[in-house]
Amino acid sequence: MRYLKATILIGTICAGIVIVLFAAGWISTTPDMVLRETIYKMTNPLRVPAGAQILIIALLAFAAAWTTVDITRPILKAVVAFAAILLLISGSAVLGLYNVFYSPFPGAFAILVSFLIGLAYGQSGSGSRKKVMEQLFGQRISRNVFNQLVNSNAPVEFPGERQEGSVIVCEVQNQKELMELLTPENYAAMTNLYLQTASDYLVEGGGFLDECTGESLRVVFGAPLTDEKHASRACRAALDLMIRLDNLNRECDAKWQRRFDFRIGINSGEMIAAAYGGTRLTSFSVAGPAVEFARRLCAACPTYGCRILVGPETFEQAAETFEARPIEVLKAMGERRRIELYEILAPKHGLSPERERSRDHFWRGVLYYREKQWEKAIQEFTKSRITGIPDTALDFYIQRVERSRRGEEDATKDEMALFTHG
Repeated sequence: MRYLKATILIGTICAGIVIVLFAAGWISTTPDMVLRETIYKMTNPLRVPAGAQILIIALLAFAAAWTTVDITRPILKAVVAFAAILLLISGSAVLGLYNVFYSPFPGAFAILVSFLIGLAYGQSGSGSRKKVMEQLFGQRISRNVFNQLVNSNAPVEFPGERQEGSVIVCEVQNQKELMELLTPENYAAMTNLYLQTASDYLVEGGGFLDECTGESLRVVFGAPLTDEKHASRACRAALDLMIRLDNLNRECDAKWQRRFDFRIGINSGEMIAAAYGGTRLTSFSVAGPAVEFARRLCAACPTYGCRILVGPETFEQAAETFEARPIEVLKAMGERRRIELYEILAPKHGLSPERERSRDHFWRGVLYYREKQWEKAIQEFTKSRITGIPDTALDFYIQRVERSRRGEEDATKDEMALFTHG
């Protein structure tokens, strides 16, 4: 909308100026006579009506204004303007072969004036906004989000702002094994297929691709544009992403006889969104404990046997969008607040009656475990088992209860202390 308004304003001004000059004969009388009699050598030709000339002038003025305003690279703007003038002159020459005279000078002048004014507008703060946004975000946001940013009044400098958002971290846990079993070319091809599939889906779903490396990616919902439903959107996107990655694994199995071990961590909270970097490289990103905790959640997934692990803030804000079960309660050193972790199982109401029953027994088993009622915990965990369906998280808790019942130290304590404090 911002550039549409600029196009209409520039096109109207340029068209008005050129039409007045054309009507007064100041830009075409003498050049037309030289072109018609000396170069084309035409006698008594058919002339394009003045009304048609005025219409063409207006169309060319608006078209040149739009392309000059919309294109961000100055050299490309100049190429487009030059090519348009060249086509206009060529068209006039072709019509001359049929004894039809069309003066290219008013149209060329309209293109030139629109180009120069559009070029000047592109150097202004409002006109350069799109170029700055492209430098900061590139293809890391969807076209819809990009257009909203360009048309918004947010400062292009992004000096720093506290925003509430949700972070998805998706990592491949078996990359070392894949590197050993695949050739470098196949490993890169397989990894790029995963990165493209995951990033394209999450970005088109409204996420911001904050980080993309050889084995992991980080996507933010709720920044750079604020979104009150960021947690719900992130959880829905993660569940859908798992389905797509499972389909991708079938493709990889058929082509390379290998599969990825995907794990996802989601955390919500306050983060500082800003343009980070220096003169060599500047890009928009987010920072803060909430961002780092999402990575730790993802890294903890194999410990508990989870595929998607979420933090307490995400659970509180988006519990109505998914089915979940409790996994762990952590206590940070020096803090009284306890941190509850949950595993996402399916979209809301997406569990079968058998899986719902299993989830409820698991939940009660965890509560009995925390109350140190070992026998009741084992009974509930045993009832939670679904024959023929592996459940690594359930196995984890059964082993944990057995260790606690024998009076052994919980083997995960040291690891969880590292997990919560980095």
